[in-house]
Amino acid sequence: MASITSLGVGSGLDLTGLLDQLREAEQQKLVPIQQQVESEQAKISAYGQLKGGLSQLQTAASALNNAELYESLTTSVDGDGVRAVTSNDAQPGQYDVAVERLATAGSLATERVAAPDEAIIDGDTELVFAFSDGEMDSIAIAEGSSLENIRDAINAESDGRLNASIINDGEGYRLSVNATETGADASIQSTNFSDILADGVVTSDTQVVQAGQDALVNVNGIDIVSSSNQIEGAIQGVTLDLNEANTSNTITVAQDSQAISEGVKAFVEAFNTLKGTIGDLTAFDAASGQAGQLNGDSATRAVESSLRGVLSGMVDGGDLQVLSDVGISLQVDGTLSLDESVLDSAIANQPDDLANFFAGSDSKSGMAGQVNEAIGQMLNDSGAVQNAISGSERRVESFGDRLSRTEVRIEETVERYRTQFAQLDTLMSQMNSTSNYLTQQLAGLNQQQTQS
Repeated sequence: MASITSLGVGSGLDLTGLLDQLREAEQQKLVPIQQQVESEQAKISAYGQLKGGLSQLQTAASALNNAELYESLTTSVDGDGVRAVTSNDAQPGQYDVAVERLATAGSLATERVAAPDEAIIDGDTELVFAFSDGEMDSIAIAEGSSLENIRDAINAESDGRLNASIINDGEGYRLSVNATETGADASIQSTNFSDILADGVVTSDTQVVQAGQDALVNVNGIDIVSSSNQIEGAIQGVTLDLNEANTSNTITVAQDSQAISEGVKAFVEAFNTLKGTIGDLTAFDAASGQAGQLNGDSATRAVESSLRGVLSGMVDGGDLQVLSDVGISLQVDGTLSLDESVLDSAIANQPDDLANFFAGSDSKSGMAGQVNEAIGQMLNDSGAVQNAISGSERRVESFGDRLSRTEVRIEETVERYRTQFAQLDTLMSQMNSTSNYLTQQLAGLNQQQTQS
């Protein structure tokens, strides 16, 4: 008898459907394992949110832990004649700055020649410029050079000290040479231009020299002369850029209270954002029975406890010792509230104490430093958050292995069912064949008896 290739063919039973139902029933064993995997993956994602909130708070704390924040200054200028830029060396104060004269660069225009592109040099020669503070290296002028060639040689070989161009004054062409540096000492006094011209070159008029001048400013009644319109050192830590002569200006250098205030606000907002994230992750809805991914999580409780302990602590070394002294209070719901009027008063009246409170004498002694250190310990490789993440990752891996083993066992069980069903199908097919044979034989005997 041929073997059965499709279940149910021999028996007439729906063994394939029955096998599928048994497979589905066996696969239900995977559901709780998959749910455990999903639960741990959701925890890992939740830990990621917690880690992100802690990192943002750490960033805000690091900004407050920088002593330079409390030394930063802002500069305002009343007037259009000067701009001011401060450095860390500047000191708060107000300065009256009168710009009486701007620094200018000297210039020289040569005698006129008839055309800019005609040769005016006979033989190689050298062009020399004399300055108020001495001479510069001579400039090589090639035989047959025109006014244009001389211009190009000056621009190429003056080491950036001169800028040459050609002007047409309506009666002829002149070489116009400007010093690139301002101030009286950088003025061009003369040149040997007319002495190097070839015989027969006709010139008209004389050289026109315009001397450069130094800038003159008066700062709080003191005259200051500068060869440049950018003046450093007239006011400690302040660089002045002069824009307009004959102007009166007032420069005010003050502590940058806005930067400090914004830093404190950012810290409070970052903490409250973190608190809101933790609240969402640990929430429990009694009506629906739904719980956040980190509800009851020990690592999250440790994070909250550590931060609460730091923020409730004291800072030594100044009159401002606790958060409430700078206008920050811990609310009943665990968030922080900022009284800006108290903070503004501390910024204006106790800047050194405020700097000591947040930044301390070293990177770990101030309130911001303590918060930064606490978060660093939570997030490092052996910290509570990273340990929790690593634990969930190990459980996901373990559940994955268990899932694979269970899937293998399910397939083995289904194959065993398949073999048993095939054997049943074959047996029933044989029994049906035997039954049919016996039925035929009995029918033949009955027929013989009837005929006899």
